[in-house]
Amino acid sequence: MQLYNTISRTKEKFVPLDAHNVRLYVCGPTVYDYPHVGNARPLIVFDVLFRVLREIYGQDSVQYVRNITDIDDKIIETAKKNNISINELTNKVTKDFHSDCNYLNCLAPSVEPKATDHINEMIELTKKLLELDFAYIMQDHVYFEVSKFDSYGKLSNKKIIDLVAGARVEISDLKKNPADFVLWKPSSVDEPGWDSPWGRGRPGWHLECSAMAKKYLGTEFDIHAGGLDLIFPHHENEIAQSVCAHKTKVLANFWMHNGYVTVNKEKMSKSLGNFITINELKNKYDGQVIRLAMLSTHYRQPFDWNEKNLETSYMTLNKWYEFYSDQNNKLDLSTLEVLADDLNTPMFISKMHSLYKDAVNGNKNAGQQLSDACKLLGLFDKNLASWNNIKTSKSITAEEIENLIQERKVARDNKNFSRSDEIRDLLIAKGIVIEDNQGKTSWKYK
Repeated sequence: MQLYNTISRTKEKFVPLDAHNVRLYVCGPTVYDYPHVGNARPLIVFDVLFRVLREIYGQDSVQYVRNITDIDDKIIETAKKNNISINELTNKVTKDFHSDCNYLNCLAPSVEPKATDHINEMIELTKKLLELDFAYIMQDHVYFEVSKFDSYGKLSNKKIIDLVAGARVEISDLKKNPADFVLWKPSSVDEPGWDSPWGRGRPGWHLECSAMAKKYLGTEFDIHAGGLDLIFPHHENEIAQSVCAHKTKVLANFWMHNGYVTVNKEKMSKSLGNFITINELKNKYDGQVIRLAMLSTHYRQPFDWNEKNLETSYMTLNKWYEFYSDQNNKLDLSTLEVLADDLNTPMFISKMHSLYKDAVNGNKNAGQQLSDACKLLGLFDKNLASWNNIKTSKSITAEEIENLIQERKVARDNKNFSRSDEIRDLLIAKGIVIEDNQGKTSWKYK
């Protein structure tokens, strides 16, 4: 198996520390609001990684930890804004998050620790960093002193001065250096807090993941993963505090990061207001459609969100479901090797298209292999009968139909028969029959 390692910027052969206990940590959600489609991508990508590792090393040989951040400044602010308790907010959003995971057919992680259940571990980690002189106290705040970690910036491939300039760092007069980051901060009377040697307070975000990773995976483990936006400062800071506290060379041997989800080539984010929540999609698309659309682009590349991708994915799934099988077999090694090359899902999906063609031509083994490949990607979570009852889009207006027919005409005039066929198949999938007669196209419901 080959994986791209962010810290070395190359693909490397993946050799786990222990083949009977492959260890993976993925940064989970901060539960203050509905996850958006951009948040769905790491869920899907690293769910596939989890499935592939289990396929290679065995179902019981992979330990997958994905945390829940349920204490954070954003959570406090949102709870105040909505005049609800923090527990009420985090419980609701966590429940919604789990609903989204089920919708996207993501396997449950081996362990899903909550930050607030591990405050003691965070306090102990902070104590250790103070004892080793990697941290300092300033007015009831505890800061990690970045200048004492020589390898700081290795993951992001930047010098400290470059990282600080215009970066997501907390500016404070209390710090010795602008790049220093908070391990523990005081809490006001109306904020959640826990007793510590430095007074009542709460942990910094970076500290939370380090403490939970150490508890469940040890001081060194195989893979740490998340979105590109986490490289700095979050993952950079995790490495610094963990390596210094535990006197190890690394925190994780491999660092994996998925590309952004974009809208019109601009990153999807709540701050820009160009986001769609996963919840908004549930009445329009089956979760498998979202999975296949996202997996059609390599995980390290940006994925541009558009309806056309979803339409194509639905039509593809509709065809593949012809060969749905209740049986579960091992994939042929030649098929699995494609996916084992840095999760090359686009190439794997291309292989699945070939399997479909072979199956249509009567190759029964190809049909079974297609079914097994779908399941490995987290598709085919519904049986054939259930899938046939699904209506991807519950309604389509006459105006939308006419617009698609006009687009199809333009495509045919330009000899873009591929797009013409896509539109025809899309309309059929939505229950619309089109008829071409003497240069004119008419339509009707099935």
